[in-house]
Amino acid sequence: MGDEVLKKIVPRINELAKKAKAEGLTEIEKLEQSDLRKKYVARFKENFRSQIEMMKVYDDNGKEVTPDKVKKIQRKKGLRDD
Repeated sequence: MGDEVLKKIVPRINELAKKAKAEGLTEIEKLEQSDLRKKYVARFKENFRSQIEMMKVYDDNGKEVTPDKVKKIQRKKGLRDD
């Protein structure tokens, strides 16, 4: 993982998960866990969307079949010159 935010969030999520299984969490820790999970999912979606937007899709014959919606986003971001 190259994402610094995720590198900070994941260890704390894991720490809270272990504590929850072992002894339970306080209300404050439950809120923190929920907040961290929301941040993790949001960051994951952001990173995944970025990967999809940079991808070009080709069929078996080598013809590009990238969906038009993705092509439009790529053009808007300056990733395509066609």
